[in-house]
Amino acid sequence: MNTATDISRALADRAEAFCRNWLPAGRKVGNYWIVGNKHGDPGRSLVIRLTPSAGRQPGKWVDHATGEYGDLLDILEERLASPSWRDVFSEARRFLSRPDPASSCRHAHRQSAAGSDRPTAARKLLAIGRPVHGTLAERYLRLRGIARFGSALRYHHAVYYRDEADRTRQLPALLAAITDNDGQVTGCARTWLDPATARVATIAEPKRIIGSLAGNAVRFHHGSVGDELVAGEGIETMLSIGTAFPVLDICACLTATHLGQFIPPPHLKRLWIARDNDDAGERAAAHLRQRAEALGIAVFDLVPQRNDFNDDLRGDGLPALRVRLQTAFENA
Repeated sequence: MNTATDISRALADRAEAFCRNWLPAGRKVGNYWIVGNKHGDPGRSLVIRLTPSAGRQPGKWVDHATGEYGDLLDILEERLASPSWRDVFSEARRFLSRPDPASSCRHAHRQSAAGSDRPTAARKLLAIGRPVHGTLAERYLRLRGIARFGSALRYHHAVYYRDEADRTRQLPALLAAITDNDGQVTGCARTWLDPATARVATIAEPKRIIGSLAGNAVRFHHGSVGDELVAGEGIETMLSIGTAFPVLDICACLTATHLGQFIPPPHLKRLWIARDNDDAGERAAAHLRQRAEALGIAVFDLVPQRNDFNDDLRGDGLPALRVRLQTAFENA
């Protein structure tokens, strides 16, 4: 274990133990460790993958607030505040020499197998869901001012939720199919709901993804797929635009990071990026613009008055949002 690559891989194999040791202010949420930043402060901006999934390796992290990303060696360097990589490598070797009570070869094999099965689990979950019409999920969306739905959305009254203490319970949830450009389901977005209020459940991380999201999206088409597309972050944000213009092809990439990673369909001629009105949204739009323009796609930005277009819909009303978007489309 002499190279940085060797050490990084070894740390990744013990990602959860590393996080508990060096980032104790964070917490485990599903297959991720959530913490404020690479300094280890409390918060939710920095996300570290703990287990392999869909070809993506553990130990990789991204800070959604700053756009930074890296591996566990980068975290260790920051925590040690050492100018010498020799010190960082020495500390990494000391950490790796300790016994890891939470892991074994059999456990690692199970985790790897579970990661590869996650798209299958997503498809099974969607298959047992029902259309949202007449359900708690429809009530939730209508409370957000949304009147456009679609076959990508499903509902189930009892979806398993695992909390920070690794306890499970069942709650109703809005489900959304994540698909690739060939229409294959790669994952499922889950939004757990409060049955008493029809709002997002008051639990830690009430929105989670199972399966593969990178490059993919939740898609809403009106009839056959066209050569223009509006892409943005949240499902509620994009369905707000879809409520104003029911015939638009739209897709939700779910996070700013994944908006920047979205792979535009090959037939696309015009792409509208409906970003959130913050630094992360601006960076994501710039990344996606660069990728799309390299493919010969004309790209235009749509920026809300408030934080996102659902805030605009609820704050200004549907007619005002429709006029504002129509003006942006006509001025492109």
